[in-house]
Amino acid sequence: MNYEETLHYLYSQLPVFQRIGAAAYKANLDNTYALMDSLDHPEKKFKSVHIAGTNGKGSTAHMLASIYQEAGFKTGLYTSPHLKDFRERIRMNGEMVSKESVVDFVEQYSEKFGSISPSFFELSMAMAFRYFADEQVDIVVLETGMGGRLDSTNIVNPELSIITNIGKDHMQFLGDTLSQIAVEKAGIIKQNTALIIGEKQTELRTVFERKAEEKHAPIFYAEDWVGLELIDHVKNIFRVDYNKNMLFENLVFPLRGNYQLKNLKTVIAAAMYLKLPLHAIKLGIENVLKNTHFAGRWQTLSHSPLTICDTAHNEDGIRYIVDQLAQTPHKNLHFVLGVVNDKDIGNILAMLPKEAVYYFCKADIPRGLDAKILQDKAHQIGLVGEAYSSVKEALKIAQNRAAKDDLVFVGGSTFTVAEVV
Repeated sequence: MNYEETLHYLYSQLPVFQRIGAAAYKANLDNTYALMDSLDHPEKKFKSVHIAGTNGKGSTAHMLASIYQEAGFKTGLYTSPHLKDFRERIRMNGEMVSKESVVDFVEQYSEKFGSISPSFFELSMAMAFRYFADEQVDIVVLETGMGGRLDSTNIVNPELSIITNIGKDHMQFLGDTLSQIAVEKAGIIKQNTALIIGEKQTELRTVFERKAEEKHAPIFYAEDWVGLELIDHVKNIFRVDYNKNMLFENLVFPLRGNYQLKNLKTVIAAAMYLKLPLHAIKLGIENVLKNTHFAGRWQTLSHSPLTICDTAHNEDGIRYIVDQLAQTPHKNLHFVLGVVNDKDIGNILAMLPKEAVYYFCKADIPRGLDAKILQDKAHQIGLVGEAYSSVKEALKIAQNRAAKDDLVFVGGSTFTVAEVV
């Protein structure tokens, strides 16, 4: 098979949660262990840092990988979902896995997988682990796909575990309450392995501390150790304190959006725990966009009119976006909105600004919610706008209608953003 045929195999032969949702979910790690057996256990051949959480996993993973790169480590990075190209999920020193490597993996091992029937996520994770082992990387930064306890990535014994935060997402799998979701995320805590919590949520401390005690895992809260002071709003420059002592007098932070500040604290706390060099921490954060090609988080698409996109797609993420939009100077807000069809979006819609003009659309995946259905649901709570045949059409019309001092925003799901970045 060539690369395109290999991708077709990956997508069509195996269920893909990213595209179809619940039907692709596996509620145990049996397949993952079987895959590792068939691949001679690549997960045992590299060191790792394992990241879970409802929001912020990707930002945290990319920044930490960038720091390792600046420190001279041969660094693997495994994230999901991808925006444009499947190979975004598997990077080494910031560069995507080659098409040849993807083809070779499927050709070499696909016959072994027949009796296992792995999901798309399980197979892509196995591909990544085999690649990292073959390339003899020094460290792999990897994020969970969903949850933690039953996530395919939860077979590593990492140098450090990180849980960014807990919010309401994937509740049909992870639980109806924050505490239940926290229990699933806490499943990544390993014996005698330190845990850093990115956001101190008082009502969940017992969940994490009880599990950490059970596993004899030291637990740290990033905000107890890292302080940030904004010293240049335009250039987004911060003074950084660690343990109440100055760490960096002027750190230029390239990731915009106030919600990124919690991720920044988490990354600095993790890097300090891992004893990474200070120059690498500073340069890794400042160069994350160049080093790892990170995209889709409060990303500016154009300046006239100002057009911004963000992949936030659950209640906590949308709450931060709405706050950020309110702080971004503009006259009128044009909101290009597309969501998936397997979430209760009522609470999310209720959070969105009523004064905006909406451009409802559907991302080009089976899991996308029909634009007319989305329009009807939005109209019921007072959000006004028209439905469009595609994300690109919605964005084009929004930008054409926007005055120079208006703001155009694109969001609602990763898949909506993927079509415009």
